[in-house]
Amino acid sequence: MARKGLNIYKRRDGRWEGRYRSGFTPDGRTKYCSVYGKSYSAVREIIEQKRVEYSSGAECSCKSTVGEVIKMWLEDVKNKVKASTLANYEMKLNKHILPYFSGIRYEKLTADNLNIFISHKTEEKLSAKYIADIVVLLKSAARFAQRRYGYANRIDSVTLPKSDKKPDNRLLSAAEQSKLKSVLLSSPTCSNVGILLSAATGIRIGELCALKWENIDFEKKILTVKQTVQRVMNRGGGTRLIVTSPKSASSEREIPLPDFILPYLKNIKADGGCYLLSGSSRIIEPRTMQYRFKSVLKRCDLPYVNFHALRHMFATSCIALGFDVKTLSEILGHSSVQITLNRYVHSSMERKQSCMKLFSDSFAA
Repeated sequence: MARKGLNIYKRRDGRWEGRYRSGFTPDGRTKYCSVYGKSYSAVREIIEQKRVEYSSGAECSCKSTVGEVIKMWLEDVKNKVKASTLANYEMKLNKHILPYFSGIRYEKLTADNLNIFISHKTEEKLSAKYIADIVVLLKSAARFAQRRYGYANRIDSVTLPKSDKKPDNRLLSAAEQSKLKSVLLSSPTCSNVGILLSAATGIRIGELCALKWENIDFEKKILTVKQTVQRVMNRGGGTRLIVTSPKSASSEREIPLPDFILPYLKNIKADGGCYLLSGSSRIIEPRTMQYRFKSVLKRCDLPYVNFHALRHMFATSCIALGFDVKTLSEILGHSSVQITLNRYVHSSMERKQSCMKLFSDSFAA
């Protein structure tokens, strides 16, 4: 097996073999070369030397500016990503990267330049995650320029900043969730039923806002997620609301509806082409639903949690009820079960105590 981070293996004949990137084919695919040695360290030393040679001058000289390279990269990706993603790229580039790097010759862009930029953004009190998102864009443009034009990529080794701040995993307790559900059920307006639907299926807020009545099959008791609503930046300034495909291919999915919510959905049902939250052709945007959810929490005298917490609480409850992770992952629209487990399943102290009791009972048996 290869050592972590390096493409070095021990062969059956006892020798060590390592592979390193040596360039690109005309169609953009990476080319590799192999080296051999009697020990892992000997092969690693050769590969590290080859990497230095490759990154220091083997590529073509670039007379373009960083701004011009980024423009070429954006032109390449604009038809490969969603409109909302492209708008997010452009916002970060125009606000952070281009004002700092735009006029610099691309061949002068180095790891030292980028690390100084990261330090400046840290001093501006931007979060480590946000800075990392910005840097990823510049590194993506650099990899594109290397792959497409053979330009030297001198920033690939820069390490992304990592946050030492623990994520806020605040969720409502079981008692708090019960109180919220009681209030929602006692006043089953379109918005309240929508909030309840998110809590009962784990759908994202954008998916809820894009949901039409034609997406709910009452006979089969199935909800179909096909679209999402997002507010994105315009190139000329301002924002616009768009209805687009969900977050990923796996996000387009069919979700069985729990029986308890069907009567509430039927009571507010409108024509098939109408949106569930408005009962008309008018879109209720995610920001509005955030405000309405916050208002409901305040009315219930519950602590504030983000609307997305409903999705986390759904996932955690499903695991506690015995859902297998693969089924839950598909209901949530995740591309892998690792995402479901690592990001959406939270263990409360009550759950931990329950599990430890099971262990204690088995130990005493």
